[in-house]
Amino acid sequence: MENEASPPSASHSAPEAHTDFAGAMSYGDYLQLDKLLGAQRPLSDCHDELLFIIIHQATELWMKLTLHELAAARRLIIADDLSPAFKHLARVSRIQSQLIQSWDVLSTMTPSDYSQFRDALGQSSGFQSAQYRLIEFALGNKQASTIAPHKHRGDVREQLERALAQPSLYDESIRLLARRGFAIDSVVLERDVREPYNAHPSVLAAWAGVYQDPKRYWDLYQLAEELIDLEDWFQQWRFRHVTTVQRIIGRKRGTGGTAGVGYLRQVLDVTFFPELWDVRTEL
Repeated sequence: MENEASPPSASHSAPEAHTDFAGAMSYGDYLQLDKLLGAQRPLSDCHDELLFIIIHQATELWMKLTLHELAAARRLIIADDLSPAFKHLARVSRIQSQLIQSWDVLSTMTPSDYSQFRDALGQSSGFQSAQYRLIEFALGNKQASTIAPHKHRGDVREQLERALAQPSLYDESIRLLARRGFAIDSVVLERDVREPYNAHPSVLAAWAGVYQDPKRYWDLYQLAEELIDLEDWFQQWRFRHVTTVQRIIGRKRGTGGTAGVGYLRQVLDVTFFPELWDVRTEL
């Protein structure tokens, strides 16, 4: 029919892609891919060393984003602006799911593969990751002794010392409970935040009050669930770390001198937000 719209002509082509980047920013420029893709420098001829390097470099990038999101969430909790904080915390949980899957890729490397380049690692170890330590400090696992491997880097040591002295995400959540009228003991509010956090009955009672009346304390209730979700994912990441290491090196000592699997199993018992787990028994 003459009035019927005709289909697009086959001669119509897609918009022409930009091809002249002289003086303009390209995809590679924006992402600085020359630097990023040039940062993998294996020290052996072993095929699987590139896998090992990329997994750990990608993990460090995800940890950089984790720290970015945790810092934003912490600022919002301090400001008692919880709704946007939930997005940042949920994003950290999703990052953890990505990190868990990375162990699946690394576990395709066999003990024989790893033994071909392990000696090239020298004393380097994931235990020495400053960003991982910053994440643990941000979540409340304060251990001043873990700064020692970074004493040769003054800038990194100072960053870790500042993080050690800063109230954790959970410290700020507890302070928020106090500002909302819950009776938090002064021994908790005035504690030395450089020390590991220990569970306290007043904090347990406060969270129990939140869980017993979620409609009244809906944003605090959601905060509690976002925190427990975050720790749940973190524990899954830790467990997958243990099983992957044991699969590849068994019970050998770690390259950095740690007890290897034995050390990693110990940290599985570390809890960031103890009352949020304990409150489930109380309800």
